[in-house]
Amino acid sequence: MAPELLFDKFRNKLPNLSRLMEKGQYGRLESSDPAITIPAWMVMSTSTSPGELGLYGFRHRKGFSYKDGWIANTTRVNARKIWDYVSDAGGKVCLIAIPPSYPPYKVNGDLIGCFITPDVSKQYTYPSELADEIRNVVGDYLVDVEFRLDDKGGTLKSIYDMTTKHFEVIKHLIKTRDWSFLMFVEIGLDRIHHAFWRYFDKEHHLYVPGNKYENVVEDYYIFLDKKVGEVLEILNDDTIALVASDHGAKRMKGCFCVNSWLVQEGILKLKKSPRGAEPFNEDNVDWENTIAWGWGGYYARIFLNIRGREQLGTVNQDDYERTRDYIASKIKSIKGPNGENWDTIVFKPEEIYPEARGDKPDLMVYFDNLSWRSAGSIGHTSLYLPENDTGPDDCVHSKYGIYILYDPKKPRDGKVKDARIYDIAPTVLSLMGINVPNQMEGKPINSNP
Repeated sequence: MAPELLFDKFRNKLPNLSRLMEKGQYGRLESSDPAITIPAWMVMSTSTSPGELGLYGFRHRKGFSYKDGWIANTTRVNARKIWDYVSDAGGKVCLIAIPPSYPPYKVNGDLIGCFITPDVSKQYTYPSELADEIRNVVGDYLVDVEFRLDDKGGTLKSIYDMTTKHFEVIKHLIKTRDWSFLMFVEIGLDRIHHAFWRYFDKEHHLYVPGNKYENVVEDYYIFLDKKVGEVLEILNDDTIALVASDHGAKRMKGCFCVNSWLVQEGILKLKKSPRGAEPFNEDNVDWENTIAWGWGGYYARIFLNIRGREQLGTVNQDDYERTRDYIASKIKSIKGPNGENWDTIVFKPEEIYPEARGDKPDLMVYFDNLSWRSAGSIGHTSLYLPENDTGPDDCVHSKYGIYILYDPKKPRDGKVKDARIYDIAPTVLSLMGINVPNQMEGKPINSNP
C-alpha cells in the first residue's frame, strides 16, 4: 500500500481506513532492504534482518554455482515469528497467506498458504482438512493471479475474484475460530499496482489520458476499504487492529539492462553476441574472462567471479574488495537515458545487516533509488527499456509502506508517527502483554509518547 495514495490522494474515499487513522495512530512504515515481498513479510513477523534470515529475494543462488538456485519457502525460515511467541503464551493463531507460507507447517491453530503455493491441488493448509472447509465456503480458492498479462480486463476480474474469496475466508475464520492472534495478507493490492499504475498516474511515461482503466487503482482501494470495514464490523472492542504494508509502490520509469552494461564495460564477457533480446544464459558466458555478472528484478544483484570460490573464478581473493569497490563506483556513476543524474544506491550486504547469512550477492543495487527496475536479459538495442523485460509491469516498490494502529480502548486521536518494519512484531507482542525478546531489532510503536 502506498502512503501517498492512502494518506492523501484517496483518503476521503476510504471511510473505514480513515476512521482507524482518525481514532488511532498511523504513519509511514520504512521497509527492509530489499523492499520485496519476500523477505519483507518475514522481517515484519520476526523483527529480524534479511541478512540474518538469509533471504535476499524470491530466488537465490545455490552456493557459488553459476546456474543452480533455490526459491524461498517456509523451510528456509528458522527465526521465531510473532505467532510462535503467541503460541508459547497459550494463544491460538490464525495465519492467512503470509509470505512465505508454503509448504504449510504445523501451528497452534490454522494456516493458509500464500501466493508461492503452486496451486490448491497441493496441500496448502494446516490442518490439511481446512482446505475442504475453504472449498465449502468459496469454491475454488485462489492463492494468486497472473498479473503480467496484456489481457487487462481478465487480470482485473481475476484480482477482484481472488480478493473477494480471500475476505470471505478471512471472515469465516474470524467467526469460527478461537484465536488470540489473526494475521492475513491481501496480495491483490500489490497486483493492482503492478498491473494498472500507468493508467492513473499522469506522470507515468506510458500514461494515456482518458484510458478506460483510469479509475482501476482508486476503485480497488475503495473496494479494499469496504472489505476491511466488513472485517471490522465482526470484531469486538477487545480486539486491536493493526494495518501494515510490507513496502510501498511508485511508478516505474523503465528497466536498466545490467548485464548488457557489464558487457559494455568489459566486466562480463560472452562467448557470442546475442542476435536479439534474450534471457541471460550462463552457458554463453566466457567465465574464464568474466569479472562479474548480474541478476534482474526490482533491484539488481551483482555476483563477482572469485578465484577459489566460483568454479572458473578470475578475481583473486586479495583483489575482492578493490574490485567490488570499482564496480560499485562505476554503477553509481550511471546516468539516465537523457544524461540525467540518478540517485543509485549500492549496498554491501555485510555492511547493512548485523549478519549476512546464506547465499548473498556481493553487491545490491537500487537503480535511481528503485525507480528503475533491473533487467537481467541481454541483446536489447538500448540499455534503457521503457517496459519490464519479463512482462507488463507498471510500478516498482518504494521503501515506505504504511501502518495504522487502532486500539478501541486507547484512542490516539490521529497521531502521526513514522515507524520501521522491524517495529511491527515488538508492537504486537507488547500489545498482547508478551515480553519482547532482546534479539528483536525493532521497538514497540506504542511504547513512546
